[in-house]
Amino acid sequence: MNKPNVRSGESFIKEVKETQVPYGCLAVWYLGQESVIIKGDGITIYVDPFVSDYLEVNSGLKRTYPAPIVPTDITNADVCLITHEHGDHLDPGTIPHLAANNPDAVFIAPAACRAQMLELGVAPSSLVDAKTENWQSLQSKLRIMPVAAAHEELEADSEGNHRYVGYLIELNGVKLYHAGDTIVYPELVEHIQSQQVDLAMLPINGRDYFRTSRGIIGNMDYREAAEFAAVTGAETVIPLHYDIFTGNAENPGYFVDYLYKHFPGQKSHVLAQAERFVYVSGQAFRQT
Repeated sequence: MNKPNVRSGESFIKEVKETQVPYGCLAVWYLGQESVIIKGDGITIYVDPFVSDYLEVNSGLKRTYPAPIVPTDITNADVCLITHEHGDHLDPGTIPHLAANNPDAVFIAPAACRAQMLELGVAPSSLVDAKTENWQSLQSKLRIMPVAAAHEELEADSEGNHRYVGYLIELNGVKLYHAGDTIVYPELVEHIQSQQVDLAMLPINGRDYFRTSRGIIGNMDYREAAEFAAVTGAETVIPLHYDIFTGNAENPGYFVDYLYKHFPGQKSHVLAQAERFVYVSGQAFRQT
């Protein structure tokens, strides 16, 4: 098995802290599954930070490779976005340390996650419910819109709060869409089409009868993700959710190959383990 670049979590976080991101760009670090760090204009966002051994210890679900950092390394979070309550997205082993070590961080999560987030040590004043289809401004530099996700179905409570979400993020002149766990549904296509997304991050692990029978809830597969990126007009697409658990994995090469055959003009990037990827939009080199 290939191992990620061996370096300490401290040096990893140091790289994140010291990275200066020019206007029109976003820096993205890959932690595995759908867990990423996004940075732009001095703001650092963690999406679904899953870097503990909680699932292995409590459920026997062993990662195929170690996370590049451990929960106590996270000392630089300005915002933490949670897409839903599953343990590889809302990690009970990570959130308490992130909340304790980043007292000024803002947390956004579905209302269905509120009780668990509070139990894990997130302060009520720091926790915002993910209200779908509404832009939320954080400071003057960052806007976030939660987007309803269907994992494998759309689910909402009596007040219309969706159980699963993705996020649209506007930061540093770039619009990013992190889909969370979702299949494709018509309204999602229409909504993302209307948003003119620069960088889309989409799950590709798919779903099938046998995984469903084992209680594994599925997502769009690599073909659907490729088609979705192309039809919604995403400038660049990154595949996610394919590499952490052997029983729920996919080969990202299939995704790239499908794009090459059917949408050769579609830009894409497959993140290496622990990679820093800098997305550069067309805004980056415009004179003001």
